[in-house]
Amino acid sequence: MKLGCAIEYSGRTVDMPIERIQRLEALGYDSVWTAEAYGSDAITPLAFIAAHTKKIRLGTGVIQVGARTPTMTAMQLGTVDQLAGGGRVIGGLGLSGPQIVEGWYGTPWGKPKDRLRDYVTIMNKIFAREGPVSHDGPEIRLPYEGPGSSGLGKPLKSMLHYEQRPAIWLGTGAPEMVKLTAELADGWLAFGMRPDNVATFKGWFEEGFARAGNGKGYDDFEIQGGVSVTITNDVKGAVQASKPFIALYVGGMGHPSLNFHHKRMHREGWGEAADRILELFQAGKREEAIEAVPDEYVDEGGLIGDVDRIKKRWRAQWEDMPYTGVTVRTEQEEAYGLMAELVGAGDA
Repeated sequence: MKLGCAIEYSGRTVDMPIERIQRLEALGYDSVWTAEAYGSDAITPLAFIAAHTKKIRLGTGVIQVGARTPTMTAMQLGTVDQLAGGGRVIGGLGLSGPQIVEGWYGTPWGKPKDRLRDYVTIMNKIFAREGPVSHDGPEIRLPYEGPGSSGLGKPLKSMLHYEQRPAIWLGTGAPEMVKLTAELADGWLAFGMRPDNVATFKGWFEEGFARAGNGKGYDDFEIQGGVSVTITNDVKGAVQASKPFIALYVGGMGHPSLNFHHKRMHREGWGEAADRILELFQAGKREEAIEAVPDEYVDEGGLIGDVDRIKKRWRAQWEDMPYTGVTVRTEQEEAYGLMAELVGAGDA
C-alpha cells in the first residue's frame, strides 16, 4: 500500500511545509495532496511542490469543478505535469456543494451527476488529442451556444501534447456517483468507506467497471483512503479533540437539506448519531453537538493511541481495506515515520 500526505488548505496564509514533503518523499511516500475551499487554490501549490521534489506524485484532493471549466482544468493540470516531469499529476475532482458553487463561484449547481460526466469526458477528449474537442452534453456543451453566444465558437485541439496524461480521480460517495467514478475515472478518493461497508462499495465499483467495458477492473483503478494518526497515551483526550471538526462538518457544512458529510456518516452506519449532531448544530447548540459525536465513531475512523495500539488497529482494521494508497493526516512527524514502517514505504 502506498502512502500520501496532505497539506493545509484553509489557513489565513499559504504556508508550504516543503521540508516535510521532501522528508516524506525520501521515506518513500508516494503522493502529496492539496485542496481548496474558498481561499487558496489547489493547483498553484502543486507547481511549487514540483519544483522542490523529484518523484512524489502531485494530487488535488480535490479541485472544485464549479471553479473552472473542464478545458482550463485540463490546461492547468497538463502544464504542471509537464513542468514536474510527466506522469506525476493526479487531478482529483469533486463537486463541493451549492453554497460554494453558486455563492462563491457564481455558477449554477445544475445536475451534478451530468455535470461531472460531461466534465470528465471533455478532459479525456482533450488529453487524447484525437481531434478538435466538441461535446454536446446535458450540462456542458462545446462550443458554447447558449445565452450571450456570438455563434462564432469553433472546436479546438490542444496545442499541448500529453505523452503521459494527468490521471483523473474523483472524490465521490453517493452510490451513483461512485459507479460513475469507476466507469469514467482512473481512481477514487474514498469518501465514506469503512470496514463494515466495503462489500457495498465494491458492488458499486464493479457495476461502474461493467459500464466502462473493455475489461476495466481493479487493476486499472486506484483507491486512495485517508487516516488520521495520533500517537498518544491519552486516547480519550485525542478522541475528544477530534469531535469539534466532525461536528462542524456533519452539523454545519452545507445546507441542512444537502450536507454530504451528514450523508456520509449515514453510509458509515452512524445515521442516528448523524441526525442528532445535525439537529443540535442547527439549533445553535454547538457544544452539545460536539458531545453527540460518539467516541467509537472517532476511534474507528483513525489510528489513535500508543505505538502498539496503532499497530494492532492498523492490522485489524486498515491493512485489509481495498486501498492502493492511504493519505496520512497528522501533526506529528513521528507518526509519518511509524506509518512508513507499517506499510514498508521505504522499500518501495
